[in-house]
Amino acid sequence: MPCEPGRAHQSRRELEEVREDPTHERSERSSKCFFESHQAISQGGQTRLPEQINGFVRPNCRPPMKARGEKRAKDACILRQPRPGDMGWVVHRHGVVYREEYGWNVQFEGLVAGIVAKFIQHHDAKRERCWMAEMNGEVIGSVFIVKKSENVSQLRLMLVEKKARGLGLGTRLVNQCIRFSRRAGYQKIILLTESRQMAARHIYERAGFRLVREEPQHSFGHDLKGEWWELVL
Repeated sequence: MPCEPGRAHQSRRELEEVREDPTHERSERSSKCFFESHQAISQGGQTRLPEQINGFVRPNCRPPMKARGEKRAKDACILRQPRPGDMGWVVHRHGVVYREEYGWNVQFEGLVAGIVAKFIQHHDAKRERCWMAEMNGEVIGSVFIVKKSENVSQLRLMLVEKKARGLGLGTRLVNQCIRFSRRAGYQKIILLTESRQMAARHIYERAGFRLVREEPQHSFGHDLKGEWWELVL
């Protein structure tokens, strides 16, 4: 992260972090309310699904404004806590987008549904978080940070709508995960992506992640190359 040249700049950054990652009492009550509203889902055992291929994807969305309007679009885009209905959006959009972009079958949507259900059922508010990206009242992206072990967090389900790209939203989502993981006391962040996710790979690399393992696999109806990335905090 760049160094701040002065206190005024630092204050602006702190305000931005509070706006994008509200950890005050009101936000925690909102988060608690969200998860309580999903108790019906958390009752009864759910079959655990395999690990998720996490990618930066490009579904349809309204086009962002350009030039000076692009800056206004950036300013108008907020990261917030999830509300009832948002988790359904995450599952639906992943299923649609990966089908349209890569031809992945319904098994991927089932995997995403399992990840979301586990997050709701076993959510640890102090060590796990979901952010929804919203612009002009429309959800345009999401990301999760979940507990992998006591010292390791995992970045999952990052998605940015196609025409919301170019605003730096993917970078903002990844940076939120990094900041939160540091505050939560993790020592490392890991993620799993796929070799064709070039935009995502570029974002991860710029954020300091490094590729640690590659493995061919057949998943979701296709031959893929899975990639494991990590960032030491």
